[in-house]
Amino acid sequence: MQLDPDIQAFYERGAEAERLSGGLATGPLELARTQELIQRHLPGSDLRILDVGGGPGVYARWLGALGHDVVLVDPVVLHVEQARETGVRAELGDARRLDQPDGSVDAVLLLGPLYHLLDADDRAEALREAHRVLRPGGLLFAAAISRYAALLDLLVRLDALGAAVFEIVAEGISTGVFRGGREVFTNAYFHLPSELAREVVDAGFGDVEVFNVEGPGFLAPDIAERWADPARRQILLSSARLVEREPELLGAASHLLAVARVPDTRD
Repeated sequence: MQLDPDIQAFYERGAEAERLSGGLATGPLELARTQELIQRHLPGSDLRILDVGGGPGVYARWLGALGHDVVLVDPVVLHVEQARETGVRAELGDARRLDQPDGSVDAVLLLGPLYHLLDADDRAEALREAHRVLRPGGLLFAAAISRYAALLDLLVRLDALGAAVFEIVAEGISTGVFRGGREVFTNAYFHLPSELAREVVDAGFGDVEVFNVEGPGFLAPDIAERWADPARRQILLSSARLVEREPELLGAASHLLAVARVPDTRD
């Protein structure tokens, strides 16, 4: 396993364990919507699910509580330890070289690897590995960060787009590669929606759909206050659903989620 040292250092801070529960203001919206989209597509219960790049196990715990048989794989030792402490079956591993047998799982979550594999060949390898371990008809849930997420977030929600950061953001928009190092998020790859769909199709998947996860609500400067109010929280969620498949707004997302299926030649 080889993980970018800056990415490794970023996650060894331990903040990922709390990010989705409010450590990051937009985290609860991301969590709720990702869970909603996954549950909408999962075909029933008692599924075998592989959570690749699953971090400290937030999604693995949730899916386990729903009755699924979940194994988490992550390249960060701290994440594997944190996941195990909460009862998740977790192991060190690399999205590009999975240990699971061919056709052994019903669903694969790739909710982090695609935006921390900066090289297109590495992303393709991770997607091919997900395809390999899935049974015919199995489902892929692959998250990406939108090409314009950093510009929108830093300019509108955070008002933190200084001159030095602007250059990093500009390079990210031009090339997709965001060189945040250890201070501005971290090193990552930011996708165009059409690019995400194409990479998934090229790995052999069919029935590909790309969703805008958070919708426009991720730009609200007071999102934590809105989320704490049940009525305003529902408006955030309803607004995300309203435009989740709108092609003209997919690029203005924070996170994208590709949902796809391994073709079943028996059909």
